[in-house]
Amino acid sequence: MPDMCPKCGLPKELCVCDVLDRETNRRIKIYKEKKKFRKYMTVVSGLSGEEMEKTAKELKHMLACGGTYKNGIIELQGDHQDATKKALLSLGYPEESIDMS
Repeated sequence: MPDMCPKCGLPKELCVCDVLDRETNRRIKIYKEKKKFRKYMTVVSGLSGEEMEKTAKELKHMLACGGTYKNGIIELQGDHQDATKKALLSLGYPEESIDMS
């Protein structure tokens, strides 16, 4: 018997929960913070759970930078605001749900 999704009850191969989560009216905010030694960090907030873990891994890979995810935010080393927005769009997040400040 194939693995079943705990949310929708469909087999994992047919599960569309992650696609539906991306299409909800959630607001994703991208901003930068100045940290120690005048270094910048790009912060992405508004994601949750397993989706945040997968997105953080993909963003770090696509932007070729280090980073982490914790407390509901993704922290990326460096100033990558524009590139982060493009990467999120390529990952399937709708443009109207992404805010940059």
